[in-house]
Amino acid sequence: MSDRKKVTLPMLFDKMAKGVPLTMITCYDYPMAFLVEQAGIDIVLVGDSLGMTMLGYESTLPVTMDDMIRHTAAVRRGTTNSWLIGDMPYMSYQASDELAVLNAGRFMAQTACDGIKLEGGQEVCSRVKAIVAAGIPTMGHLGLTPQSVSSLGGFRLQGKSARQAKKIIDDAHALEETGCMSIVLELVPDQVCGLITERAKIPIIGLGCGPHAHGQVLIFHDMFGLYPRFTPKMAKKYADAGKVIGDGLKQYVEEVTAKVFPEPERYFRMKDEEFAELTRLLRS
Repeated sequence: MSDRKKVTLPMLFDKMAKGVPLTMITCYDYPMAFLVEQAGIDIVLVGDSLGMTMLGYESTLPVTMDDMIRHTAAVRRGTTNSWLIGDMPYMSYQASDELAVLNAGRFMAQTACDGIKLEGGQEVCSRVKAIVAAGIPTMGHLGLTPQSVSSLGGFRLQGKSARQAKKIIDDAHALEETGCMSIVLELVPDQVCGLITERAKIPIIGLGCGPHAHGQVLIFHDMFGLYPRFTPKMAKKYADAGKVIGDGLKQYVEEVTAKVFPEPERYFRMKDEEFAELTRLLRS
């Protein structure tokens, strides 16, 4: 993919207009990002889910701006051409418009990302308006919003009732009107996703929301069996890299224990005459 052009916002909207589904993935470090770049993924999100997948927390809440900056900068070095989104972590934007703009600006300046994402509906519209006014592309996130998982009653489907679904639809419209360039819908019934998508003039990206969205997103660790705690229903495992790595580690332990590794071709020796001279020097 070395001849690949840099993905731009107009390119994403053009694909949406032509009915070409957008591809999006969440990843967190340079090696992952390098592979994502070679695959030609449109949008890469450095999600605050790294708190769980990379740092071992039970939720996304402990993730800091410093964590997000470090990982997003690494991903940018791995994928120079994907449209890169940095996820605003918990309490980096909720307190005020000013704080939201400062942290969004820090993301852009220190990571060279293309935009930011934040969670919430009408309650964050003033934050979105302020960030967009600062010239920063902003992605919304509705449905299951992990930073609010306690108030949502856990990691579960959102919008099951007509009243809840209406709220999500209204929130999506409000975010679009406020200036969001795209919205992620997570764990929303496919009919609700379809209604939002058919009304939207911006890309709607689905996670566990069915086929109606303009694009799909998955988490790298879920796709390749790299998160040991659980695999969510909406995740398709495209390869079991976790098993391959685990088997390799077990083989390593066996070979070292049996003194099979390292083989002669995997280490270095001095020339015989130099070793003889070293031996002489040590005796003198």
